[in-house]
Amino acid sequence: MEIIRYAELKAHPWRNGGGVTREVARHPRTPSVQTALQTAPQDTAQENAWDWRVSIAEVSKAGPFSAFAGMDPVLTVVDGDLLLLSVDGAEHPLEKYRPFRFSGDAASAGALPTGDIRDLNVITRNGAFKGYTSIIELSKKRAHPVFEGQFGILLQGQGTVSPGTAGGAAAAGSTAPAAAVAPEPERVELNRYDAVVGADIATPEIVGRGFLAVVSIDPTEPGTV
Repeated sequence: MEIIRYAELKAHPWRNGGGVTREVARHPRTPSVQTALQTAPQDTAQENAWDWRVSIAEVSKAGPFSAFAGMDPVLTVVDGDLLLLSVDGAEHPLEKYRPFRFSGDAASAGALPTGDIRDLNVITRNGAFKGYTSIIELSKKRAHPVFEGQFGILLQGQGTVSPGTAGGAAAAGSTAPAAAVAPEPERVELNRYDAVVGADIATPEIVGRGFLAVVSIDPTEPGTV
């Protein structure tokens, strides 16, 4: 079971001084870019040498965002009240926990009418992957599984995670007697913005009280958009 601790992620200041970004994960795992969604010259080929990326940004200043040519961002405000996002001149008021998809080729900028915000960014390369973000309310009684190709990010409240039995020997029809069933696995506490990496074997299961972002990154089938 893999947990990406938010406290261990390096903060990369934006070139325009408007915020910082912490990269959660990317594919392929090339060296971390210096910035995300910022004012800057066109990103270099090395900085964009990935097919998908998940990151969390702290935005403290209004201004234009970088273009991500050929990519498809999904932006979700996860802390703060409102981001006023302009995409090719059209304004979109983005409230907390409402994911918004737009074209990375568009000219985009953000304004902060109610103060600083923090946002979750999922960016995928068109024709290769498609990214989705869902916000769910956690339950202490019903565990939420995080499958392969997903990340579960604790946004608010308290949560714990443990490896489940999905895909394990018991789920595959093990003939072991009931008395030999392994004890309940120990649960690991999550801190705010920690990310649980999904798996289809011993699928991580999260319980708690609060809100969880479920990021899904699906390969795009040939001929689809």
